[in-house]
Amino acid sequence: MAAITVALLGGESSGKTTLGLALTQQLNALGVSATLVPEHLRAWCEREGRAPLAHEQAAIANEQSRQIDVATQSGEQVVVADTTALVVAAYSVSVFNDRSLLPASLEAQQQFHLTLLMGLDLPWQADGLFRDGPGMRTDIDAVLRRELQSADIPFQTVYGSAEARLQHALRAVGVLLGRPLVAHDPMLEAGTGRWTCENCSDPDCERRLFSGLVSQRPA
Repeated sequence: MAAITVALLGGESSGKTTLGLALTQQLNALGVSATLVPEHLRAWCEREGRAPLAHEQAAIANEQSRQIDVATQSGEQVVVADTTALVVAAYSVSVFNDRSLLPASLEAQQQFHLTLLMGLDLPWQADGLFRDGPGMRTDIDAVLRRELQSADIPFQTVYGSAEARLQHALRAVGVLLGRPLVAHDPMLEAGTGRWTCENCSDPDCERRLFSGLVSQRPA
């Protein structure tokens, strides 16, 4: 069976890496083989000692996608991507007013089985290196939401503490696997891989949106 791919999207200091590490670790602890693809942009900035210029963005986005593609061939059941080319494209839009990376990045994003967008409820924290500030995080979030919605790419937004976000992600991955990954989850019908909640007829309900994602992105 092909690997289930999980994309974690969001601006700087939005919790992607924390969730990616926790999700991968917990999946492996539950007997679901999983691997994490780190954020290439951060590795690039640490290596070069600076933020990339406009003409360097495309190569960074392509390398992020390449690393994800390689991971999907590793034989793991789940591949968690700590960001995708779409985040690089969003930065290009916000920083350089360059939309040229969006078409390819959105096409790549369509291939993920699950897209999780980090909420902005966590306090922004400087890393002493390359983070620009909470304003940039908000700008990136706005671009990501707009482009995902315009391209009709289903996504779930995760909020709350690190533990709450982990539980949300585990529930979402459990739907794709067809097995509950959260003990005594009252909102997932055992053995059916379906959410049950009183708002499932509401088109704005995120769980209903996720049900559409399952039907469009078979594992």
